[in-house]
Amino acid sequence: MLIDDVQQAMYAAMKARQPRETAALRLALSALKSAAIDARGDLPDAEAVAVLQREARKRREAEQVYRDAGRAEQADQEAYERSVLAALDPDELARLVDQAVAASGASGPKELGKVMGHLMPQVKGRADGNEVRRLVLERLGG
Repeated sequence: MLIDDVQQAMYAAMKARQPRETAALRLALSALKSAAIDARGDLPDAEAVAVLQREARKRREAEQVYRDAGRAEQADQEAYERSVLAALDPDELARLVDQAVAASGASGPKELGKVMGHLMPQVKGRADGNEVRRLVLERLGG
């Protein structure tokens, strides 16, 4: 289960004396346990991923607020926490975007829908749709 994986990662970060990663994983574990309590039982992995996505979205919004307020250190912390919460590795997501662009034969931003149609079933529940859209548009030159 994903909750167990997060807990094991947190323990590993604690043993490795990585305070930033430990704090981020502790936040994730807290959110997952809270959702499990609300669900009155075990939290299926699909729901756990959705919880982590919500937490990552909160971190992205907080990062933007901090950047707008000129508080770079707090913004960097939020960005770091968001990267720890990401359910899909950014390198893997970039690879999947490249494969979807190639498979769809898309050549420009007007063909975004073709690429998203190929890509979203593969990343649904593992990556934020807005982030996926941004990466696809970037690849398509839009």
